[in-house]
Amino acid sequence: MQDSMTPPEPPADPVPNEGTASFGYRNVPADQKAGLVRQVFDSVASRYDVMNDLMSLGVHRLWKGAMVDALAPRAGMAVIDVAGGTGDIAFRIHGRTGGGAWVTICDINPTMLATGQDRALDRGILHGPEWVAGDAEALPFRDRSFDAYTIAFGLRNVTHIDRALGEARRVLKPGGRFLCLEFSRVGLPFLARLYDSYSATVLPALGGLVAGDRESYRYLHESIRRHPPQDRLAEMMQAAGMARVSWRDMSGGIVALHSGWRI
Repeated sequence: MQDSMTPPEPPADPVPNEGTASFGYRNVPADQKAGLVRQVFDSVASRYDVMNDLMSLGVHRLWKGAMVDALAPRAGMAVIDVAGGTGDIAFRIHGRTGGGAWVTICDINPTMLATGQDRALDRGILHGPEWVAGDAEALPFRDRSFDAYTIAFGLRNVTHIDRALGEARRVLKPGGRFLCLEFSRVGLPFLARLYDSYSATVLPALGGLVAGDRESYRYLHESIRRHPPQDRLAEMMQAAGMARVSWRDMSGGIVALHSGWRI
């Protein structure tokens, strides 16, 4: 029996019917999901980074810092950051390497890329990251182009996670590193109830107040709930051909950092 503090469980299977994909708790035709996600990020792009600080109380900065620590970028490394339109991960890599790494930011949403380019200018970064509009499921790059692939809080928004993982492996050089930072499953029952209640109620309220878009942040909560848990995502990475797959929980499993290698 479910207590009153526990949000209802999402449907058991994120994609219950052939030709459909999950968009929050709804199932929509698979060919429509990318457009719906694009609308969400068109709506929130200008307030996206402010909302990240408010929603996580600034902790997202530590999570992203830990991701870049794990990457250990160096000068001369070619890195693709997928779904990184506003530049958060790319700017960290740029800073760690003194601008010596070749960073390509690939995002399906031109509005997010434009926001990121404005942020780069505000930071005085005139030369460095390359900004490319592209789909994570069909990356516009040659095979074996990159030393590392990063994606932070973007994998749950793709229509077919397996295809995005396959593309990640394709564009990585042999020995290349894959790193995915994403909201995941909280392990402690009490913390899980508290976090689910927070994300179900506070996130949409903040979205309405700060970004003027409650429904987009309701989608955020629902997409988190329907994203594969840590062990399932690891299995999907292995099925895509990645080796030495592992993950590290942070903040009790609110987010997880998955790692794999292209062999």
